[in-house]
Amino acid sequence: MLARRLKALPPYLFAALDKKKEEAARRGIDIIDLSVGDPDIPTPPHIVEACCEALKDPRNHRYPSYEGMLAFREAVASWYERRKGVSLDAEREVLTLIGSKEGIAHAALAFLDEGDVALVPDPAYPVYRNATLLAGAKPFTVPLREENDFKPDLWSIPEDVAAKAKVLFLNYPNNPTTATASEDFFREVVDFAKEHEIIVFHDNPYSELTYDGYFAPSFLAVDGAIEVGIEFNSLSKTYNMTGWRIGFAVGNAEVLEGLKKMKTNIDSGTFQAIQVAAIAALTGPQECIRTATETYRRRRDILVECLNTVGIYAKKPKATFYVWARVPKGFSSVDFAMLLLEKAGILATPGVGFGEYGEGFLRFSLCESENRIKIACERLEKTLSGKLKQR
Repeated sequence: MLARRLKALPPYLFAALDKKKEEAARRGIDIIDLSVGDPDIPTPPHIVEACCEALKDPRNHRYPSYEGMLAFREAVASWYERRKGVSLDAEREVLTLIGSKEGIAHAALAFLDEGDVALVPDPAYPVYRNATLLAGAKPFTVPLREENDFKPDLWSIPEDVAAKAKVLFLNYPNNPTTATASEDFFREVVDFAKEHEIIVFHDNPYSELTYDGYFAPSFLAVDGAIEVGIEFNSLSKTYNMTGWRIGFAVGNAEVLEGLKKMKTNIDSGTFQAIQVAAIAALTGPQECIRTATETYRRRRDILVECLNTVGIYAKKPKATFYVWARVPKGFSSVDFAMLLLEKAGILATPGVGFGEYGEGFLRFSLCESENRIKIACERLEKTLSGKLKQR
């Protein structure tokens, strides 16, 4: 009875992990969940307070505008100017989203027809490929290989494929690999997109979660980028607001107009009280970002040191709140993830869940307390120390 478009989709990775977690919990296993990127740090109090006040205003109880409050879009534009050095027209070049995931899925529907080609990185956040499939388009896999620092070799894409491609999905800092990108790489992307008349969808929700002095540039900071694409961002990771469901897309006005047209036919905008809270986040004290990144940095250092000690090779990421670790010799990513779950009560995400080129890796999330991560390390050392042969 399901539509063909739904039958074409694989099971959603994180829903499958939740099922495994529930099964293990029913057997009495204390699960330390290092699989999903959902911040355990609460939303900062000044943001919550702003929302509470906005809830009392009956004007916020009615339908919001489709493109979002101008005050919110102005706050986004101001934030981009301060944080990324990117100047935006709040009225034409900023669009409010119900989280960036929603915007990405609707952008695919807005610009991809049946039979069109989308260039989709692999491994990657599953929504890029799944949104392409839902639009009836054909995803062309662009490998992200370790030897290329998990960045796509755009110029190796066959010329006939590049000529047909309509959109290119990108995501830096990257989920799941934690790879970062420079402005030089983004200039290459702009050149490639202009040559082949491709729209770039750059997903940038981890732009503020950076460590060791690294600064994550916006794709739009590069000359010509706004001519070829848009950037998606979110308050979910930056301000610990995953459950609030608010994000934004910025960049090319014509592309945003197409995305808005799709959204006006599907949703009715973002609850205005949440937009008020988001304004408080973007314009208020930013110390909460520094506090959160320092928390994740401490967790990162503890986990990476432990993983390398027990024979699971991992580098310290410069951004995101993930660790991308190589699976030990003799295991598939699924087999090793199941071993960790069954023997140590630790849930990590098998790399193959992000695509075929994710095989050979596991993704660990840093969204558990420092104490729980230390307990996870104790379990890993007890279960694995001295028993693994690295690749």
